Amino acid sequence: MAATLGGLPPGSCAQVALSTYIRTVQPFPPPYAVDVALSRRSHERIGGRRTDDAWLASTWADPATRVLVLAGGRFPLDEARTGVAWVSPQDAPPGERLLLGERDGLVHFVVLPSSFRAPEDWGMLRTTGPDLSEADRGFVVQAQSLWEWHRAHRFCPRCGGGLNVSSGGYVLVCESCERQHFPRADPAVIMLVTDGGVGDDERALLGRQPVWPEGRYSTLAGFVDPGESLEEAVAREVLEEAGVEVTDVSYFGNQPWPFPSSLMVGFFARAVTTEIHLDDDELEAARWFSREEMRAEAEEGSLVLPGGISISRSLIEAWYGGPLPGQW
Repeated sequence: MAATLGGLPPGSCAQVALSTYIRTVQPFPPPYAVDVALSRRSHERIGGRRTDDAWLASTWADPATRVLVLAGGRFPLDEARTGVAWVSPQDAPPGERLLLGERDGLVHFVVLPSSFRAPEDWGMLRTTGPDLSEADRGFVVQAQSLWEWHRAHRFCPRCGGGLNVSSGGYVLVCESCERQHFPRADPAVIMLVTDGGVGDDERALLGRQPVWPEGRYSTLAGFVDPGESLEEAVAREVLEEAGVEVTDVSYFGNQPWPFPSSLMVGFFARAVTTEIHLDDDELEAARWFSREEMRAEAEEGSLVLPGGISISRSLIEAWYGGPLPGQW
């Protein structure tokens, strides 16, 4: 019996079309084809030290120890506004102190002030993150994630009892039922869908939320449902938000996203259908962009693309094949 392609009869029009598609379809960029911000190892987390209370106390007493002050998501910057203005423990305000890790032989903590309002000129990760060194940015991402977790978890979800901080800030222990609670990251998928076009004719799907400023577009994204695989989540979210069916879901990379506590897992996917049917509760608009349209509109400012610390930017630029202008 003659071999068949995709179960189709040899020589049939359907088989010829499928064979042509397989030969001409554009390959997706390989994982981490471009740098994914926030995803690189920037310091040692020294997790084994978190339960060593004597070491934590002596390290805090060392003036060489570096402390990040994080108040309401804001932190002090150096004069050039390209780095964290670290302080010694003696100069840090009162507050919960959490161990971050070690870099270049120095231990780093973050302090969450108990009563302190940060000045307006202090930095925030979303806005000043791209200007920070990789080392400082890694510490701030970790600190922001811990701050968000501590802020949201004040009482035991099982019995309602108060929570006490333990293990350098990475365990919260209920004072009533003694149950331990640990930081969690919510898995979310973020994906760039392409239409399977050849070369310059290939297009990518971007959408915009109604609360965004005019011209702002990004890749589609959504949280993973309970009992759902990452690939299933990609297909479901694209169908729900844009009415587009996809296949060939391909992993690209991931990044922590501490707003408040997500792990963003990036994918490419191929559209099976290209007609857009919007979910008005999710998106205000969605469009297919060719590479030329994306570049031209970004240059003139009518298209505003995601910022440099977002994996969305990495997905778009990996597909485009290089840096693009215009970002928020």
